[in-house]
Amino acid sequence: MERENERLRGDIEKLRQELTESEKKVTDLERQLGLRQQNSITSSKPPSSDGLAGKQRDRGSRRKKSCRKAGGQPGHPGHWRGLAPAERVNTVAPLYPSQCRHCEKPFTQRDRTRGVRGTPQRHQVTELPQIKAHITEYQCHTLGCSACGQSTQADLPQETNGNFGPELAALIAYLTVTCRMPRRVVLETLEQVLRIRLSLGSVQSVWEEASEAVAAPYDELARRLPEEPVVNSDETGYRTNAEKRWLWALVASNFVLYKVAATRGAEVLTQLLGAVFAGILCSDRCPSYLKYHQGAAQFCWAHFKRNILGAQEIAKTTDAERFCRDALALHARLFRLWHRFRDGPEQKYPIADRQDLIAKSLPLQKKFFALGERYLDSGDKDVRNLATALFVHCEKFFVFLEKEGVEPTNNAAERALRCAVQWRKTSFGSRSATGEIAMARLLTVTRTCRMQKRDSLDYLATAIRAHRAMVSAPSLLAKAPTT
Repeated sequence: MERENERLRGDIEKLRQELTESEKKVTDLERQLGLRQQNSITSSKPPSSDGLAGKQRDRGSRRKKSCRKAGGQPGHPGHWRGLAPAERVNTVAPLYPSQCRHCEKPFTQRDRTRGVRGTPQRHQVTELPQIKAHITEYQCHTLGCSACGQSTQADLPQETNGNFGPELAALIAYLTVTCRMPRRVVLETLEQVLRIRLSLGSVQSVWEEASEAVAAPYDELARRLPEEPVVNSDETGYRTNAEKRWLWALVASNFVLYKVAATRGAEVLTQLLGAVFAGILCSDRCPSYLKYHQGAAQFCWAHFKRNILGAQEIAKTTDAERFCRDALALHARLFRLWHRFRDGPEQKYPIADRQDLIAKSLPLQKKFFALGERYLDSGDKDVRNLATALFVHCEKFFVFLEKEGVEPTNNAAERALRCAVQWRKTSFGSRSATGEIAMARLLTVTRTCRMQKRDSLDYLATAIRAHRAMVSAPSLLAKAPTT
């Protein structure tokens, strides 16, 4: 019996170990499944992945569904396209009735001149004229000198370098970068619309020339970036000839700068912002920013809230439930306070000024700090990481309350990256270092023009024209004209 009991004890211990290992495997599999089912609300996945790579995002409204029909409601003021001013009209076609609608008497020319009553009803039709490329042929004649007998051929003007004019070259660059059209689609568009036959090599040559034309404005923005008081930064993956790269976007108050780098490390920030950045750097909690910048910084609340929601969905511990519940409640109170300040005196309970905002937010800041301190030693890894971020970097979450021009989220940099990601998906990255530089320059110029409400197509044409004339392109730091 003693031997039997000893054997049974060994079997029980073995089964207990197997059960522990099985529970650990189940926990790991549940976590992997939870990570697999995360969407753009609970992670940093893009919204385009919702329903494909993750669980479908709940897009329903909290309000009760209305019984009203779609469209404008009774009493709603109408909106329609107005008439163009008279100076904008190219052709005026007067129309007269041929006969009386009542007695059927034909109208004569005299009736048209003397019988007109009131003002005519105006109806405008906007049409696109047939587009044809304007081709200029330069014939360089050769003249013989009567004095020395030698021959001299005329030189081409500087602005005629290449086979395409500045406007057409700017259009090709605009379609490729701003409209994110692949080069073959650009070729087809130019052939169908402008009746111009090009080759892929021609498009690439124009692309490289446009890059050289905006090199000086790009370098000027890069030199100005370290002097900016507030900079939002973010990065995303990129490919150059199938090799891994990182595309950085740094957004200032009135311009954005793109840079393709081989790494995601802090050395890129040192290269772009200098050894020490005196301004406020807004970002997510990527270790690169923590390693580089020891000064004032603003962490993105949108990223932090997604992390909280992800931990709440994946983790099954009591610590996770309580921490996420309390953190989300404090987050909601903080942003209700911020929206009352941001929306101004029109709010029902407005906040007088920024000092009033800081005073009202101090109790919430202390509660966030206490919440992080309480869960520093939590057994849940996700909760421990989030609590450590709140405890160690608490002041970096509330800079937006104290400093003008600082937003609580990093949406400015994420919006700047969105167009670059869309372009990357259609072009599959770059093929060389020259392509990397050209893409960064042209994206910087076009997106900066958009921020400053400039006409990017007109700016590209002006820059290419200046490049061919060997003069400086217009600065993007000057005050932009309003359009």
